[in-house]
Parts: sequence; structure tokens; C-alpha cells
Amino acid sequence: MAADRAAGSPALYQEIADPGSLDQFGGETEPGNPAGWPGYEDQLRQARKPTGARHAVTTGMATVAGEPCVLAGFDFAFLGGSMGTAEGANIARAFAEATAKQVPVVCVAASGGSRMQEGTSALMQMQAVAAAIADARLAGIPHIAVAGDPTTGGVWSSLIAGADVLIGVPGARVSFSGSRTRPAGADPGSAEFLADGQWAHGSADLLSPARALRGDVAAAIRLLSPRSRGQRLERAPLPAWPAGAGAAGHAGTYAGCRPGRDGWAQVGAARSPRRARAGQWLASYFEQTLEIHGDRCGGVDPGLRCGFGRRDGVTIAYIAQTGQRTLPAGFRTATRLLALAGRFGRPVLTLIDTPGAAAAPVDEAAGVGPAIAELLVAMASSRVPVTSVVIGEGVSGGALALASPSDLWIARDGYLAVTAPELAASILKYPPGDIPRLAGWLRLTPAELLSRGIVRGIIRPC
Repeated sequence: MAADRAAGSPALYQEIADPGSLDQFGGETEPGNPAGWPGYEDQLRQARKPTGARHAVTTGMATVAGEPCVLAGFDFAFLGGSMGTAEGANIARAFAEATAKQVPVVCVAASGGSRMQEGTSALMQMQAVAAAIADARLAGIPHIAVAGDPTTGGVWSSLIAGADVLIGVPGARVSFSGSRTRPAGADPGSAEFLADGQWAHGSADLLSPARALRGDVAAAIRLLSPRSRGQRLERAPLPAWPAGAGAAGHAGTYAGCRPGRDGWAQVGAARSPRRARAGQWLASYFEQTLEIHGDRCGGVDPGLRCGFGRRDGVTIAYIAQTGQRTLPAGFRTATRLLALAGRFGRPVLTLIDTPGAAAAPVDEAAGVGPAIAELLVAMASSRVPVTSVVIGEGVSGGALALASPSDLWIARDGYLAVTAPELAASILKYPPGDIPRLAGWLRLTPAELLSRGIVRGIIRPC
């Protein structure tokens, strides 16, 4: 890893960029000595000898597996990869260059944080970097980051942790607190101080060993770059019934309103282990996917999948429930995905399949109500089109939070209801034997939903 690499071996960013592709800029930037630190100029000269670099951050145009980007790469061998005024200026320039050239910014960190020798001037670079990121976001420029070993302090909390797509190197030391600034008694080997812990708690999207980084970074660039993400669409194409999901023939839609199954039979079909699940729908819909992971607030929902996928040369965002109760972290991750899709101008496909929102004490403590509320508002105010399909159970606000307000469809085996029939019986104090009858009264079948104008159509195997 970067902090422990042998003398003369390449920095992590050099292993990610295609050999010979880096066209540097920013080498002329002078760091100065804003705090008047004794001997600082000599320290800079000494740091340049083993690294061959003028600064702890090298910036320039590059390609990653043939995909163009602006690269900002840290070298820990240069004063601990610390960020001073020159590094801050060059990082800001990197985001400006990426905006001008309409390519993503790829930041590869191996840094202990802000540079002590430049004092508060170094600290202020966190704001300078944040301003550059904000401008790039407004321009729809993707920010892809790699957290190498170590990634701590001001570099983690200003440049890396807020990236649109964040890839951690397994075992890398990644945390806000550095090894010498943690509270007394803190276990230095705790997973919470590693990239692995950041991923487990939803602050990183992917864990990728060094040998796989070039391919993973290239995949993110290919899907999100303004040069390759494809045209803007008025809506996400409607998915077809997944091949190999127990349905013969091709997929289609029908507009007929004649009831088929009764309500209770419809619920049984939605709960059947034989029906098509989110994984089959996504695999049938996309040629390639990149998943985002976690809500960046300490939570992960294993029952929700979010990300971007390629379909017919166009990148489309997706949110897919997988049949489990959706956690507060899942709703927040979906809201995060919608924000990314809006910045990149990507249409969104949502697949609805949940018996409802999680409602245990731990979920209430984690803010399940506010998380649903924020997602509902994000859906209502989305700047990009959202297409939704109920592919299984669609129960209560936990399902509706993922539903497009204007483009909602349903699969033949799905249902959408104010609550599950069993819960309706409990709420209204009906005996268990009346549950099948209540399912009919809820009018939850696809045909009934279509006849009332709640869904636009029904997707079924033909």
C-alpha cells in the first residue's frame, strides 16, 4: 500500500492511469511558506528528491483503460501526501479543467491530511476544494475517488468522502482521525478506521484491491462521463418481462381491465418464490452495472440495490427493492441515487418489491419516517424522468416512496395496497378468517389498479 511502498515503486495513482497517458499540469504552482515554518523550504526540496514530483499531488489529463479523465493523485512519500496551498490550488484547477473538457475527475488519495507546516492556510484548502467540487457538481461533472492507504484528516473529509463514487482499497487506513490524533484507548486495528469499515457502514461504494482498480475506475468513468453516458432520454425504457423467469414468449403490456385473479390469489402470486425478482429484471435490462452502496450516513440496506447501468449505449440510474422490508438507510440511499441522477441528467428506473418499510424500534430510532418523507419529496421534485414498475409486493409507504408520481406500471404478479391484507385485518379488528375477503376489498390487483388510473399499464409475459 502507498504508505508502506518500497522506494522507487509507483504511487497508487500511477498504477491506475494507463502507462504514459498522464499529461501533467500544475507543476509550476509555488507553495510558498505562509506560516513562516522554520526549514520548510528545505523539507520541500528533500521531499522532491525521492518522488520526482514538485507537490504531494500530481494533476493532469490521463486515461484509465482508455477512458479520458482528469487525474489528481497523491504520493504519501511526499511529506505524508499532505495538502498545502499548492496542492489545494492544483486540485481546484483539476476540477475546473475537468469541467472545461467535460470529463470526470479521478482523485486517488494516499494522504495524512492537511500540512502542518503551512498552518491554518493548509486547513483553509478544505474550503477551496469544496468550492471546486461544488462548481463541478453544478456542471454535471462526475467525481470518482479512490481511498488508498492512508486517507485521513482533511483530505478524507473534504476531497474523498464526498465523491460521487468512492472506491476503497481493502485494508487501507481510511478515517477522519489519523493514527496520532485518535482518542486515547482507541483500537488502531478497529475496522472503523479502515476502508473495510467505511464500506460496511455505507461511506464507500466498492472495495477493490489494487490490481482491480484500473478496471473499476474505468467502469465508473464509462458509465458517468459526459462523453460516454449517452443522450438524455425523456424516460427510462420500460423493462420487458425477464427471460428465464418462468414466462414463455416475449414480453409486452396490455390495457384490458377485466379482473383475473382475486385479491388474495394476487397476493399469493406476488409472494411466490417462483416469480421474477429484482436481480432477474436488472440482469435482463442492463448490459453493465455499477452499484452505489450505502447512505453515506452510517447505514447500508442489503435489501435495496441502487446504481447506474448501460442499456443500448445510454446510462440509466436504477433503484430496486429485492423483496425485503426497506430500512431507513435504503430510503436515504435511494434519495442519494436520485440526486446523482439529477446531476448527471440520467433517467431513473425503480423496481418496487417490498412487504413494507422496516418498523422495529431500531428503525424508528434511525429515522424511517423522515427517510421516507425525504424520498417522497425527492421523487416529487426530480429533475429527471422516473419510471417505476411494481414487480412484486407493493405495500404501504415503503413501496410508494419508490413510485414515480407520473409513470407507474405493474407486473402481472405484482400488487399495490395501502397495507398488507393481514395488517388491514388487524387494524380494522377483523378475524383472521376474513383476511382473503379483505384482500379483495383492498382492490389491489393489476387490473383494478389500471381501471382506477393508478397505474399506466400491466407488464406480463405473452
